[in-house]
Amino acid sequence: MREWTGLSKRDFYDPAKIALVPMGFCYPGKGKSGDLPPRAECAPLWHDRILKLLPADRLTLLVGSYAQAYYLPRAARLSLTETVQAFRTFGPALFPLPHPSWRSVGWAKRNPWFESDVLPALREAVRSSMPPRGRIGRSAEHGDGGVD
Repeated sequence: MREWTGLSKRDFYDPAKIALVPMGFCYPGKGKSGDLPPRAECAPLWHDRILKLLPADRLTLLVGSYAQAYYLPRAARLSLTETVQAFRTFGPALFPLPHPSWRSVGWAKRNPWFESDVLPALREAVRSSMPPRGRIGRSAEHGDGGVD
């Protein structure tokens, strides 16, 4: 994720700049082909409380299909690939991305437009959303003085 965003390790792990908010706050367990989905009660219970602590003018990276389905209901009919490819249609504050797991390597190879079109736009969106040096914003995790 740091490589995709172009952020330094220092900036990426600075809680005054970046907030990483998972869809679920507990491990849901293992399924047949990986982890089970996030528990359905987690996001409705915690997200509003956490997001209220973050700046309103933040960039939110919607990482993975669960985050996209929750925050982009109109995109629920689209595949993850279609949603990521249509990133510009979701406005400047929301940016859908695949989950940066080992499975994404193959996905990115099958979708070369991700590296050529999406990643430069993502890096520019992240750069634009970061607070100026010296300014400390409020933060939590996946939002921040800039990036959710």
